Amino acid sequence: MTREPVTQEHRVKVGDTEKITINLGPVDLGQIDLLVQEGFYSNRTDLIRTAIRNQLQLHGDVIRQTVARKSLVLGLQHYSRADLEAVREAGQTLRIHVLGLASIGTDVTPELALATIDSITVLGALHASPAVKAALAGRIH
Repeated sequence: MTREPVTQEHRVKVGDTEKITINLGPVDLGQIDLLVQEGFYSNRTDLIRTAIRNQLQLHGDVIRQTVARKSLVLGLQHYSRADLEAVREAGQTLRIHVLGLASIGTDVTPELALATIDSITVLGALHASPAVKAALAGRIH
């Protein structure tokens, strides 16, 4: 039997971001630089973050409906060693569904993760030790 997670939630720190890389054509890049030079944005990153936030706001209803339909946890979800040991003691497993950041404690062993995590779906970022990620590779979607 599987159950939904009972976990500790942690606040995302201001510096907790993920780096992405995009390729832009020279004309688009030049237009961005022009807007930065003219003072509309403090730098390229400021413009790109603003554009992304505007698009996410524009599609906010679709995002909210999809999060509800897929039963995703929105934000940060942390799974500590104690959380997973409690799941194991209850004889259950977790199906992790997160839109945002899912993190698994650094003291969680690959064996504990395998015994307690049935599947992981993360739209965003998954933070776990390399050993835990490797052990769960076939269960990460």
